[in-house]
Amino acid sequence: MDPQSGGFEALAVPLFDQLYNFAHWLTGNREESEDLVQETYAKALKGFLSFQPGTNFRAWMYRILRNTFLTTRTGLRMTMTVALDSENEGPELAVAADTPETILIERSNSQLIESAIAELPVHFREILLLCEVEEMSYQEIAETLSVPIGTVMSRLSRARKALRNLLRQRLENGSRSHTTAVTRG
Repeated sequence: MDPQSGGFEALAVPLFDQLYNFAHWLTGNREESEDLVQETYAKALKGFLSFQPGTNFRAWMYRILRNTFLTTRTGLRMTMTVALDSENEGPELAVAADTPETILIERSNSQLIESAIAELPVHFREILLLCEVEEMSYQEIAETLSVPIGTVMSRLSRARKALRNLLRQRLENGSRSHTTAVTRG
């Protein structure tokens, strides 16, 4: 189907339920899903003239929905979550441009991580900082701290686990206090 043969409405309306289901799977929230689908349709209608006749309209709509999701606050939160023990892996999805939202999220994430690291015992804090901030090799850390490499590796593993647990607790407590504030308001 091409834009001339069916028009936007004829092509897009039959996809509504499928797009909504996909949006709900991505967001996990009915209101956000509705907003996401509405924004997807608005962007698709605006860009309909750029749709290439003979290509897959359904895939085009899903791509718009996914890209729109990735540039929303919900999508940014989800895509910027990276396991701390995945040393060699980058984030699964990258956000292309710095927006005010991404800058704010980065700053708040940095503050959250920094304050959690500050709560760690000194031997965990120093090993994390030497490895992650100073980017020292295990050998360099072992020499700096005058401990065997095995101790460096096990201490680093325990430090990462402790940091993960602290961050998880803070995020859970933060979401609980936000939920409480929302239900009170």
